[in-house]
Amino acid sequence: MRPSGWSLARQLLVLQALLLLGVVLLGAAAAYGDVRRDAEDRAREVVLGVAQTLAASPQTRTAMASADPAATLQPYAEEVRSRTGVFFVTFMAPDGVRYSHPEPDRIGEVFVGNTAAAAAGRPFTETYTGTLGPSVRAVVPVLAAGGPDDRVAGLVAVGISTESIGRDATRALPALAVAAGLAATVALAGAALVSRRLRRQTHGMGAEELRRLYEHHESVLHAVREGLVLVDRDGRVLLVNDAAQRLLDLPRDAVGTAAGDLPLPPSVAEVVTSGRPALDELHLTGQRVLVLTQTPALWEGRRLGTVVTVRDHTELQDLAGELDAVQALTESLRSQAHEAANRMHTVVSLLELGRPEEAVAFATAELELAQRLTDRVVAGVDDPVLSALLLGKTAQAGERGVELVVTPDTALPDAVLGGAALGPRDLVTVIGNLLDNAIDAAADAPPPGRVTVTARADGAPGTLLVRVADTGRGLDAARARAAFQRGWSTKAAATPGGRGLGLALVGQVVHRLGGTVEVEHGDGAVFTVRVPLQPPPAAARAGAATATAASTAAARP
Repeated sequence: MRPSGWSLARQLLVLQALLLLGVVLLGAAAAYGDVRRDAEDRAREVVLGVAQTLAASPQTRTAMASADPAATLQPYAEEVRSRTGVFFVTFMAPDGVRYSHPEPDRIGEVFVGNTAAAAAGRPFTETYTGTLGPSVRAVVPVLAAGGPDDRVAGLVAVGISTESIGRDATRALPALAVAAGLAATVALAGAALVSRRLRRQTHGMGAEELRRLYEHHESVLHAVREGLVLVDRDGRVLLVNDAAQRLLDLPRDAVGTAAGDLPLPPSVAEVVTSGRPALDELHLTGQRVLVLTQTPALWEGRRLGTVVTVRDHTELQDLAGELDAVQALTESLRSQAHEAANRMHTVVSLLELGRPEEAVAFATAELELAQRLTDRVVAGVDDPVLSALLLGKTAQAGERGVELVVTPDTALPDAVLGGAALGPRDLVTVIGNLLDNAIDAAADAPPPGRVTVTARADGAPGTLLVRVADTGRGLDAARARAAFQRGWSTKAAATPGGRGLGLALVGQVVHRLGGTVEVEHGDGAVFTVRVPLQPPPAAARAGAATATAASTAAARP
C-alpha cells in the first residue's frame, strides 16, 4: 500500500483529489471572506444611514438645544434601536459626553471611541471595541437648529456588533458548503475519469515500471543491429531506430512524417506504404541489399499499424556470390573427373587395341584444350577467386551446351585490381551475374550457344571495362530499361522473389561506384560495364547516379 508501489493512474488520482480538495476549500474560504466583507459593508451603510437620519431629525436638534438633552434623547435612542435592530444608538455632546446609552448608568460618561472628525463636522465609520464590545459604528455631527453657521451642537453614534455581522455571514455557510460539495464532486468525478483512461493507456503500470520500460526500450532499440520502423494506422512513422536510419538513409526528423514522404527506394516504399505482410523480401537500395519483413502490429485484436524490420544482406550476398563461384568450380572439377575417367578408359582401350599413336593423339588433344583455357584464365587474372569463377562458369556453360570464351585481351593483374574501386568481391558480383544471365540466354536460344567475356583496363584513362556478350535473343529497348530493376526476369520464378536479383545487383554495384552500364544488341545481348579505377568522391558519385541510371536504361540497335 505504499504510494511508490501504486500504479501511475492511482498516484495521479490521489494527487488530483488532494489538489482539487485544497482548491475547493480555499475557494470556499475566499467566498466566506467575501460574504463577511459584504456583510460589514452593508453594516457600515446601515449605521451611517441611521446615524445621518437621526442627526438630521428636528427632534434630535431640538433636544440637543434643550436644558436636559438626556431626558428626551435616551428614550428616543432606545426606541430607534429597537425598531432598527442596531446594537446601540448614542447621542452625545460635541465633547463626547453621552446623553444616551443602552446601559443607562453610563449616561454622562465620555463616549469610548473616536469623535474628533465628527466634532469637526465630518461623518465617518470605523470598527472599534467600546464598552459593549467590538462593533462597526458611524459617528455623525448634529448641527444646531436654525444656526447661521452650521455649528455642531452634538454627535450621534450608531453601531452594529461584529458578532451579529458574523451571524449574518454564517447563515450563508450552508449554501457555500453545498456549492463547494458540488464542485468537489464534479472535480473528483472528472479526476476519476482521467485516472481510468490513464490506467487503460498505461496498462496499470506504476511510474517506476514505466521508467524502467522506457529506459530498456530506448537501450534495446539503439543497440540492436536490425533496423526497426513503426508505422501507425494513418501511415505516419512512429519510431525509427539507429540501424533503420543508417540502412535506409532516413533523416533524423523522420518520426511523425508520412511514410509516403520518406526518401525510400521505390520497392521499399511500396511495401511500407501498402502495409501488406512481407517475409524476408530482398530489396536493393543504392548501396545495400536489404532483407525486409513487415507484419501488422496488433493489440487485443485491434490493428495499431505495422512493424517493419530491416536487415543488411549486402555482405552475405557478396559471400554467396563467392560461394557460388567455388561451388561452380567444384562441380566443374567433379564433371571433369568423370570425363577424365571416360577419356582414360578410351586411351586404355586404344592401347589394348594396339593403336598407341591414336591414343597419344587423343590424350594430347584433350589435354591441350583444357590446359589452354586454364593458362589463359590464370595468366590474365591474378585473383584466385575470379579465376575460379571463370573456370567454373566455363564448365557450367559447357554442361548446358554453351561455349564460354574468355577473350585474349582479358587482363586483370594485381596492379589493376589493387587500386580499382571495383574490388574482387564486386567483380564476382558483376561478372558472375552477367555470365549467369548470358548462359541462360544462350542456352535457351537455338544452338550453337556462345558467351564471350572480356575484363580489362579500358582505353579511357582510369577505367575498368567488363563486357559480356551472348548469342541469345537479345533485349529490345523496353526490356533493356527494365532489366536492372529488382524482380525483372525472362523466366518464371520458382519461389517469390527468387529471380530478378542478379542484374539488379549489377546495377547497384555500378551505381555505387559511379560507373555506367550499356546494353547493346549484337548477335544477342551485349552488356558493357565501365567503372572508374579510383573511387569517385561523394559529390561525383551522387552526380554519376543519374548518368548511371540513364546509361543502364539505354538500348542500342
